[in-house]
Amino acid sequence: MDFSFTEEQSMLRDTVASYLADNYGFDQRRAALGREPFWRPDVWSAFADELGILGAAFPEALGGLGGGYTENMVVMEELGKALVVEPYLGTVVIGGGFLKHGAPAGAEELIGQIIAGK
Repeated sequence: MDFSFTEEQSMLRDTVASYLADNYGFDQRRAALGREPFWRPDVWSAFADELGILGAAFPEALGGLGGGYTENMVVMEELGKALVVEPYLGTVVIGGGFLKHGAPAGAEELIGQIIAGK
């Protein structure tokens, strides 16, 4: 079995790692944890607008990048390395996964809002 990342997955990993190295330091994280909402909305917006990682695991038909579980894992690994406090796990992985697979009424609209960082 080949467990190598595809070129796109490697690019995703490198892009997230580079952004976090440049924009997510210990002091910024500590400051975010010291005031509500205990994370930085500007970073969350950058995840959506600049990086597009909030849509990495959603199908293109819903406005995502067409990835899946592996893309979520790639993003989560880099976020974990940087000790990111933004709500990716709860919002994208758990909430988005429920919406994508449970397909409740209004799921497509809510997934669009997740991808847009809203």
